[in-house]
Amino acid sequence: MTPQGTVDVHLYAAARAAAGVRALQVPSGPLGDVLVHLASVSPALAEVLPRCSYLVDGIAARGSERDYVVPPGARLDVLPPFAGG
Repeated sequence: MTPQGTVDVHLYAAARAAAGVRALQVPSGPLGDVLVHLASVSPALAEVLPRCSYLVDGIAARGSERDYVVPPGARLDVLPPFAGG
């Protein structure tokens, strides 16, 4: 269960490798603030985040939309670019 006022962050591919974990819980708020908090987790993750795409409860949110609010209890998926297809 997600504590009140937090977001479940699910990391994939290079973001997962950089952070060393599959998921984190961070304070909710504007996407820009959530990303700053994630970047503080590790320098390697901070390097990956600018290249990532983000889904908030399955809906695309761009890192450039720093005021996009990630509400408490939401799921934020961090998706680095990947090759293949």
